[in-house]
Amino acid sequence: MENPMAVLEKVRGFMQSRIILTGAELDLFTQIHRGENTVSAIAKTNRLNSRAVNRLLDALVVYGLLAKENDTYQLTPEGLFLSSDHPESALPMVLHMNELWNTWSHLTDTVIQGNNPARTPISDDSEKATNAFIGAMHVVGRRLSQIIAESIDLSPYHKLLDIGGASGTYTIAFLKKNSEMTSVIFDLKTVIPIAEAKIRESGLQDRVELVGGDFYVDELPEGCDLALLSAIIHQNSPEQNLALYQKIYRAILPGGALMIRDAIMDESRISPPDGAVFAINMLVATEGGDTYTFQEIKSSLDTAGFIDIRQIQHGEHMDGIVTARKPS
Repeated sequence: MENPMAVLEKVRGFMQSRIILTGAELDLFTQIHRGENTVSAIAKTNRLNSRAVNRLLDALVVYGLLAKENDTYQLTPEGLFLSSDHPESALPMVLHMNELWNTWSHLTDTVIQGNNPARTPISDDSEKATNAFIGAMHVVGRRLSQIIAESIDLSPYHKLLDIGGASGTYTIAFLKKNSEMTSVIFDLKTVIPIAEAKIRESGLQDRVELVGGDFYVDELPEGCDLALLSAIIHQNSPEQNLALYQKIYRAILPGGALMIRDAIMDESRISPPDGAVFAINMLVATEGGDTYTFQEIKSSLDTAGFIDIRQIQHGEHMDGIVTARKPS
């Protein structure tokens, strides 16, 4: 017999999310990791209400992120990933999700009006929000970029144009796999210092050129034979994507290729499931962004002049891959 509890459990999911997001926003996981592991210590350091901190930490114990013994808290193996001191910290992505909390709160108005009346243009985002976003993309991309670099033969190509390359996650993975390849990272001038730090940390500074610019406004650097759009097209409207494909076509060498990594939807638009949900994120967070089917992508690439357009990977998340080539 059916009962309402299953659907109520789904609806209550926001409570767990908010509790974890608040713990991350206050950086409690890092503090506990560093030894401030009592209510009194955390409340004093952060000037927080002791009773409220106590209730929050106990709830995080319930969700398996903290362990409690004799009023002392420790991170569980899962909770460790929310400390900024962990080498594979997921905290930047969680902080980005915290930024999305307010945006998603306007979903009802967005569905009524067709766009989010409270949406903040990207150019108006705070430095904190920008850093959280770039950090989040690095968290998501670290392992996936290595998997893609290992699975695709890029040996025919010599110079990568990483468009909107953020912290250089994919440039780093591709260059480490392909020792003869160099790269140009093209992103906003405010992002370039973040990329420079990551590239230097990886020891690849001699093989990477950093160019500041806005692909919505500026022409792209020329002379590359492989262009990458990694998790870019979903933030654009179809018209914006066509304009970007045309810029890429003009910029890359004859015979060069374009690789698109994104959530590539099937014709039903409900698979992969993550892509259907991510389309909602684009609905509330962008002016015209969406997740796209292969046929929608192919049609725009055709119009831009590309040939040999293929989907070479059907992903479950943001790991579908489409490739295309500029005629020789």
